[in-house]
Amino acid sequence: MTENKRLYDVFQPDHYDVYLDIDRAKKTIAGTTTIDGHASKPVIKINQKFLHIANVTVDQKQVPFTVKDDEEAVEITLPAAGDVKLSIDYTAPLTDTMMGIYPSYYKVNGEQKQIIGTQFETTAARQAFPCVDEPAAKATFSLAIKFDEHPGETIIANMPENHVKDDVHYFDQTVKMSTYLVAFAFGELQSKMTETKSGVKVGVFATKAHQAKELDFALGIAKKAIEFYEDFYHTPYPLPHSWQLALPDFSAGAMENWGLVTYREAYLLLNPDNTALDMKQLVATVITHELAHQWFGDLVTMKWWDDLWLNESFANMMEYVSVDAIHPEWKIWELFQTSEAPMALQRDATDGVQPVHVEVNNPAEIDSIFDPAIVYAKGSRMLVMVRSLLGDDALRAGLKNYFAAHKYNNAAGNDLWQALGDASGLNIGEIMKSWLDQPGYPVVSATVNDQGQLVLSQKQFFIGDGKDKGRTWQIPLNSNYDVAPQIMADKTVVLGDYATLRKQAGQPFRLNVGNNSHFIVKYDDQLLKNILDHATDLDSISQRQLLQDLRLLAEGQQISYASLIPLLTRFAGSHSAIVNAELYHIANSLKMFVKPGSAEEAHLKKFFNQLSKDQVARLGWLPKAGESNDDQLVRPYVLNAALYAHNEDAIKAAHQIFLDNQDKLGALSADIRGLVLKSEVQNYGSRDLFDKLLAAYQQTADPSYKADLRMAIPTTTDPELIKLIIGHYEDAQVIKPQDLRAWYRGVLANNAGQKAAWDWLRNEWQWLNDTVGGDMEFASYITVSASIFHTPQRLAEFKEFFEPKINTPGLTREITMDIRIIESKVALVEKEAAAVNAAIAD
Repeated sequence: MTENKRLYDVFQPDHYDVYLDIDRAKKTIAGTTTIDGHASKPVIKINQKFLHIANVTVDQKQVPFTVKDDEEAVEITLPAAGDVKLSIDYTAPLTDTMMGIYPSYYKVNGEQKQIIGTQFETTAARQAFPCVDEPAAKATFSLAIKFDEHPGETIIANMPENHVKDDVHYFDQTVKMSTYLVAFAFGELQSKMTETKSGVKVGVFATKAHQAKELDFALGIAKKAIEFYEDFYHTPYPLPHSWQLALPDFSAGAMENWGLVTYREAYLLLNPDNTALDMKQLVATVITHELAHQWFGDLVTMKWWDDLWLNESFANMMEYVSVDAIHPEWKIWELFQTSEAPMALQRDATDGVQPVHVEVNNPAEIDSIFDPAIVYAKGSRMLVMVRSLLGDDALRAGLKNYFAAHKYNNAAGNDLWQALGDASGLNIGEIMKSWLDQPGYPVVSATVNDQGQLVLSQKQFFIGDGKDKGRTWQIPLNSNYDVAPQIMADKTVVLGDYATLRKQAGQPFRLNVGNNSHFIVKYDDQLLKNILDHATDLDSISQRQLLQDLRLLAEGQQISYASLIPLLTRFAGSHSAIVNAELYHIANSLKMFVKPGSAEEAHLKKFFNQLSKDQVARLGWLPKAGESNDDQLVRPYVLNAALYAHNEDAIKAAHQIFLDNQDKLGALSADIRGLVLKSEVQNYGSRDLFDKLLAAYQQTADPSYKADLRMAIPTTTDPELIKLIIGHYEDAQVIKPQDLRAWYRGVLANNAGQKAAWDWLRNEWQWLNDTVGGDMEFASYITVSASIFHTPQRLAEFKEFFEPKINTPGLTREITMDIRIIESKVALVEKEAAAVNAAIAD
């Protein structure tokens, strides 16, 4: 979108008075929005979507207007250019799309209830009130809200409530901020409060379907996170309060509305007495991510959506920085290695992937650029690279200056690099340009040539077909040999005589130590053997990185996939959670090389048993008092492997645990509850069990238990039960639209249900589009399908269905890339299946 097409160029709002009268029974909104601003031309446009505009006045005199629904705008003719105060009267519907102002549904003691909440990112504020709905159009907002209120209800917003008059709730004027950050909610809410050292009020809000203790963990993390950020950023939190609100229906994971952060319940609330460690870590990082945004995204906001990474990448890095400070015993940077790093490396290796900084020309494209693997994961890896180059002192000094220069305004990526460069003396902008503006990443080959010289070379890495355009990157090598440069900018670098260097160093040559830089390494046979011979000397991150890079090279057909199999046996005894995470990532990928029910699959199951049996014997099913964090996190990997292997002892043990707890399944240890339920469904399944678990899914308010049930139930192999599950996909009373993708994926990943789930998606695509089509996660239904498929038949079906939709705004890149992803897997299986299965059978 060119600059002169942006509404803010012609009309700059300064202040909004937003009055809303919301009738839940009729599902309607009646509103009046008064805007003070400056018009550079007498004809202006203001965003609106689904609004029925009745009247537009300037100085209480009606003026002409034309609604332009195709532009999501209303064109208004003013008496003259200049400063103006205009008022717009309108009505609008409450919808069930989880966008704009919408109801969330839940039950208490079997009674259906609802609370009203908001979700305005990216461009849904215009569904609630007329506005210049662009991130650069910052203004102040005064909210006045009336609703069909009954006793015992609470209303909250970005700012504190000021007073109530004639049943209208008035809130303090906000600071200057973007429209997509405006938020409010009301209904029967419970809350818990605390206060930071600097006097910021912190609260957690939820429906009364939850136990009060489920709010405690989030309250503690939120308080500590705000205190940490105030210190780290050298910049005070700028609002009087920070509310965290769990919504029963929420399309995203969470949203950083300033002063009123909204969350999916599963990412805010947890039972402190029975929640697995990995779930606590996930909730903590979601909260700290959103609170990082209160400065980075809210106080200083990107000018336009092409710099979305500026918001998300930074918050994604800071969530780990802050949790590491709050809970150092968690070793949270290991989670970064198992989530952000592999997600970014996998996605970024497909030709056609978006760069971190991407042009946005049409509002319909905005949601499609929220590619979590790039904007969140790759972007945060870029910033981790920057942090390792700068050190925290220079980083914090640069951030302090950045916030001081741009607070309550907007910035571009170059503004950040300028501030960090001034603080560090490094030309960060030049280094980062190659990473942000180019898609993809390099593989650095390390070889000893015929003259005995150690040579490094860089080349873009692809999984599947890719067009090499000769791209180069400025790569922070992070080598353990001093002779390697800090930054590799050339295609090839000669480091010197390897034998001499090896003798001087006294250890194998390695690159990307710590795995903080966004590249992978291909060592020649001599260098790789030397590393593997000393593998026990490596820390967990380095061991995991070695396996990860070799897997990616195998997927890119640069080495044999079969060569990975002996490595799995070598590392199977590791007590490290992150090593096991990668080990079983590789092991599970072997399933695509075998057909269900074949002799090859029988060999693979035997191999899974070989990998897991000693660890299962060591750890057992039930958590033990005082065991390490790693043991808690490793247990699910090895038990899951044992169940796939059909280990009779493991299955019987799970069944006994189920029988002992069948009347209190929710109270089962959350560490293993999902696997116990999965084993029961797969090995002792029945219609009675299905009905019992589905009823529990509908009745429980425990998000963690819900997730376990959602994972276990779709693993049934009974065709009739699979049909029943799919029959509930479009029944929001059973499966909420926010949870549908997980249910779809569960059945799709089940060989017994794949065809039925895939048929449903193709037959009900229009319904899906109508239900969640406005949601930024809509395109991920395509991604999920591509992540499962690996056969020529499914590839042909995928192309037949999605290629006619390839020009749909917001879906083009996703469809193009996912076709390539499936093609690469089909080609890999065709080339490697015989060798892989021979290696497994050995």
